Formats: sequence, structure tokens, C-alpha cells
Amino acid sequence: MLGYSLVKKLRSMVSSKKLRLWPIAGILLVGIISIQFIQVPVQNDKVTHPINASEEVAKIFRKACYDCHSNESKFNWYDKVAPVSWLVNHDVKVARSRFNFSTFDTLSATDQQVRLWEMVNMVLAGKMPLNSYTILHPEAKLTPHDVEVLKNYVVSISPTRYHDSSQIKSAEEEQKVLVDKSTASKNIAVAPNGVRFIPDYKNWEVISTTSRFDNHTMRVIYGNKVTVNAIQSGRIKPFPDGAAIVKVVYNIIEEKNGEVYPGAFNNIQIMIKDEKRFPESKGWGFGRFNGKGLKPYGETAAFNTTCYNCHKIADETGYVFSIPLENKDLK
Repeated sequence: MLGYSLVKKLRSMVSSKKLRLWPIAGILLVGIISIQFIQVPVQNDKVTHPINASEEVAKIFRKACYDCHSNESKFNWYDKVAPVSWLVNHDVKVARSRFNFSTFDTLSATDQQVRLWEMVNMVLAGKMPLNSYTILHPEAKLTPHDVEVLKNYVVSISPTRYHDSSQIKSAEEEQKVLVDKSTASKNIAVAPNGVRFIPDYKNWEVISTTSRFDNHTMRVIYGNKVTVNAIQSGRIKPFPDGAAIVKVVYNIIEEKNGEVYPGAFNNIQIMIKDEKRFPESKGWGFGRFNGKGLKPYGETAAFNTTCYNCHKIADETGYVFSIPLENKDLK
């Protein structure tokens, strides 16, 4: 009898809990149905100026990139159900704002080259396509052959390589002139967003060196003490105010035997961290000073947004590319 009473009591408790769960389930169901009516789905606009590339290259882009970076997005049924649809809509809008294959041919040749290099660089870094996307779309994963095809394509549309070793001497003389020029910073114009040239960068520490295979340039990247300390301590998300980074870009002189030298000076790029001055770009102000005359890039301050949009993909490293985060012993 005792056992029977215990079982009866347990059944009563379970039934009671079920009765209490029904209203909760009903509320959740109503909530899920209701949120379906408060979403604005992403629309596919017309394809007006698609990227002009070979079919082999275009096929790779279509399988790995088009669902987010084009006006030909293909959505599964679950992509249209809130709250998943909210995340999908946000990701597609952000992706299209960075570059859109359906309007790609409206960009200048230089801008196309920069975007394409950015794509390949993100693929090589394992950041694109997004893991969250390839989990549901395994067919979007790129093979080593795909990556090699994209690299060769970007190289094929890049400027002519440098092979004249006689440029080395003139390049060295030009660099000396640049040092003298940059020292007299009072004569250098300020970028439209207020970022000034920083002549003292030559006394900073080198935090990285990089090359761009697509346009045959090499870069030496300097960081001030605030930047170096932030890297060493891992305080880069976000970088503290006062951090400054200077990237000096040289054309590459590549001899036939494969040796590479820094050639003619190309430009100097600057990033400064100031949350009050640049709140819309996560506190980063950008500047670029071109040629031996160090002419500021950009007609208006709006160029700062263009630079930031490129750096958005480096959010995991404080919106800064190519810094040796694994090296905690910089000196």
C-alpha cells in the first residue's frame, strides 16, 4: 500500500507540473508567432554591375561569398524565421556595405584590387567564409585549389612587377629625402578628418612587417609606447586612447634571382586612437599621406568611414591588421 501511495503521489505531482507548464508553453508559442511580424527581410536588388572575372573565379565567389556579399542571396526556410532571420539580415546588410559583387564593377580599378586582396587575405587567415556559415553550408568551404586560383587572379590584375635593381640606389636616396621632408612636419597638410602626420614615428618600435603580393608593396609598421604596451599586456579590445600606429609603404624591387628590396616610397598610413574625436569608427582616426610630397588622402572627412569599413573585419584584434599579438616580449 505504501508503494502504491507513493506512485500515486508522484503521478499527481507530474500532472500538476504539466498543468503549470502549459500556460508557459502557450505564451512562448504566441511570442514566437508575434515576432514573425516585426522583421524587415533583406531584399535582393537588381544585379547592375557584377564583377568581371573568369567563370572559374566567379564560380568560387558564388559558392563562398554570394549569399552575403551580393544581391543574389539565397535564403533557406530557417533563415526567414525570427529570431534567426534577424541575425541573417544583419550579417547580409553588413557584408553588402563592405563590398557587393552585384555592383562591384562600379568601383575603380584600384578599389577593386584593394577589395580583392582583402578577400584573399581573409581567406588565408581563415576568417572567411565565416565558420558559422560553413557549418550550415559546407559546400561553401574553399579548397586549396580554390585559394590558389583566387591568389593568381588577384596577382594577374595587379601592377607590373619591379625587376630593375638599378632602382635600389635611387630608392635609398629617395628615402633619405623623405626623412628630411617628414622632419619638417609643419609643411605637411593635415588629413581632412584632422589626423596629422607624425614625424616621430621613426623613433618608435617596429611591431610588424608585411607584404602585399597583389600590388607588390612591402610595409614597415611602427607603434608608439601606448600601442606596444597594449600588445604586450593583451589590452587590445579595445586599444587604449593614445595608441598610434604608422605604416610606411614601399614599392618592392624584385630582382630576377628572387631577391626583394624596398624600392620607391609609396605612402604613409596612420591610425590614432581617440574615442572622443572618432566615436563612429570605434575611436580610430585614419590618415594616409601619399608620395614624396606626403599629400593627405581624401577630399572630405568621410574617407575615415571608408577606412574603418575595411578594418571592421579585424575586430578580433582591436581593428588593427598585422600585429604580432603572440609576441609578448617586444623590446
